[in-house]
Amino acid sequence: MTIRLPDAGGALRTYEPRTEPLTLTPGTPLTSRTVFSAAHVVADPFADTTPDSPAAVDWDATLAFRRHLWSHGLGVAEAMDTAQRGMGLDWAGAAELIRRSAAEARAVGGRIACGVGTDQLTGGTLAGIRAAYEEQLAVVEEAGAQAVLMASRALASAARGPEDYLEVYGHLLRQATEPVVLHWLGPVFDPALEGYWGSSDLDAATGTLLEVVAAHPGKVDGIKVSLLDAGREVGLRRRLPRGVRCYTGDDFDYPELIAGDEQGFSHALLGVFDPLGPLAAEAVRVLDTGDTAGFRALLDPTVALSRHLFQAPTRFYKTGVVFLAWLAGHQSHFTMVGGLQSARSLPHLARAYELADGLGLFPDPKQAEKRMRNLLSLYGVNQ
Repeated sequence: MTIRLPDAGGALRTYEPRTEPLTLTPGTPLTSRTVFSAAHVVADPFADTTPDSPAAVDWDATLAFRRHLWSHGLGVAEAMDTAQRGMGLDWAGAAELIRRSAAEARAVGGRIACGVGTDQLTGGTLAGIRAAYEEQLAVVEEAGAQAVLMASRALASAARGPEDYLEVYGHLLRQATEPVVLHWLGPVFDPALEGYWGSSDLDAATGTLLEVVAAHPGKVDGIKVSLLDAGREVGLRRRLPRGVRCYTGDDFDYPELIAGDEQGFSHALLGVFDPLGPLAAEAVRVLDTGDTAGFRALLDPTVALSRHLFQAPTRFYKTGVVFLAWLAGHQSHFTMVGGLQSARSLPHLARAYELADGLGLFPDPKQAEKRMRNLLSLYGVNQ
């Protein structure tokens, strides 16, 4: 059986889907790398909402997906960019997500880190920004989760230079009860974060970030770097103090960054490990044995899919992530909070299906094919 898929030029091409999935079962815990999957939220498709109204979340399906990730040995990075923070999920919804997911993590013994930001603000002074961060940090710590201090649009707008970042982050790190992860999300993911750490010069920005870390020993577990610049990440990684991890957020170059070199390696906190979860976990278990070549053999072929999902405008990668979750059977529908399922074109989604199917990512290839055909029919593509 074949399926006709549209390409970017408007033509239909013939594709022959796989008949058998890649066999991937839960295995032993990961040991050589700390690996988080930034997880998406599942919308309630029957809620009477609009793109501007608070998100309606299907809590059962959302938590079930987190149990799926934990079962394969991955940590869950909760309430972050992949969960549509600031793109459909407001702070009230994120706080509820943090509480529910942290409780689920305790119940199953899963590792969880949660995003702390300032998205309850639309602007504000530095004092207001500190207070917003403090409110969210308190929610995460009360839930018993590790905190990820996310980049703040409000701070990017209000800060007048590096000294404002040093003051705000220093204030938060002194308050944190446990070591946190600092997150540098580049403007390719969110244009409002241009000039973060007080400068559009990335060398100067890196210097400010390292100054924050050095001034607060024992308070920073690691730096999550999402710049899509492998060379810059390696350079930063080599300058981190001993004991401070580098978590790659580079969805273009993650295999080489996680594999590392003779001077070190990156851990991982990646949105693409949402659809790649079981395969990514298996690859890291191979790496745990010291088999770097085997790790690369498993993970390198996934890069084409990741680069496709994260192509510009990169912030809309979430649409492809949820689309693949639907095809893989992790949810019964292709609906997103904020109506973001409309953010990618049919040819983009068709190519994502083709690449994911080629990797064997769908536990039931026939179900994935049927759902793909149903979507195509809604767009008027007759098979």
